[in-house]
Amino acid sequence: MRKTMTYIAAIVLLIGVTLYAIRTGSIKVGLAELISGLLFGGNDNVDVIRDLRFPRIIVAIMSGAALAVSGVLLQSVMRNPLADAGVIGISAGAGFVSVLTVMIWPMLFFWMPLFSVIGGLIACFLVYTFSWRSGLQPLRLILVGVAINALFTGLNQLLSFRGGIAMSTANQASSSMFALKTWDDVKVIVLYGVIGLIAAFALSTWCNLLALQDRTAGNLGLNVMRARVIVSFVAVLLASVATAIGGLIAFVGLLVPHISRQLIGTDHRLLIPFSAIMGGLLILIADTVGRTLLTQTEIPASVIMTIIGGPFLIFMLMRSDRVHGN
Repeated sequence: MRKTMTYIAAIVLLIGVTLYAIRTGSIKVGLAELISGLLFGGNDNVDVIRDLRFPRIIVAIMSGAALAVSGVLLQSVMRNPLADAGVIGISAGAGFVSVLTVMIWPMLFFWMPLFSVIGGLIACFLVYTFSWRSGLQPLRLILVGVAINALFTGLNQLLSFRGGIAMSTANQASSSMFALKTWDDVKVIVLYGVIGLIAAFALSTWCNLLALQDRTAGNLGLNVMRARVIVSFVAVLLASVATAIGGLIAFVGLLVPHISRQLIGTDHRLLIPFSAIMGGLLILIADTVGRTLLTQTEIPASVIMTIIGGPFLIFMLMRSDRVHGN
């Protein structure tokens, strides 16, 4: 009963924040006027809200959901509560490869999500390769991931100095300003995001088994290596598409799964959809605060998430040390 009420509360909160975000900004309309304008047209203010504010809200929600679920999947695969696409370099790798490709072949701009996935897979492969030593060691994984993240972030910033389309694309990939999102962006992130989220939910039983020791999971009939590869691919797909459309946003996949486990438990059949709701809610709040806090400028959602996520990561590390008696 408590979990059901928690789910209902999260959904109601997401709907409430969405309605607030729709009605808040330089153009303000009442709820009745908004509904009438959407249904019957003839209202210029509602048309502007529909074409400018709706896409950014949908992209923010889908980006948050994708990043949060990606974090859940990575943490189950790596058995490490600190694993996150932003922390271990998957998002940075996705951004770098997509920007590099567009810099070399500008005509492939609309294929950025595909190249983002390729970049995320490369980063994930590097993290696995350099972290593996008779199994995945949590501390080594995080240290290698931070190094990979720093490498790709530096390369991405290097590309931003080349100018032209490379600079504009690099800035887009490294920021999370949702102001210029269009319905084309919505189509891409909804298509790939929904596919990834459905796949993640379908893999929830595997995620529960991966939380066990490899030998135990194998004795229960799970092909551990195959499961780890498939779950990792879905996690990279979600994080890479979110990066390609929404920009680099760190700590979502770290913060949301931890909060969700406290509220809903560790069963991935419940944890994955709840994390999707909470991730969408968190990024929508961050974007709404960023565009309304200051009157003359916008604060990227990534900046707000970094301010929140940095101290949270320190807290998690200190808590991990206490658990292990260090």
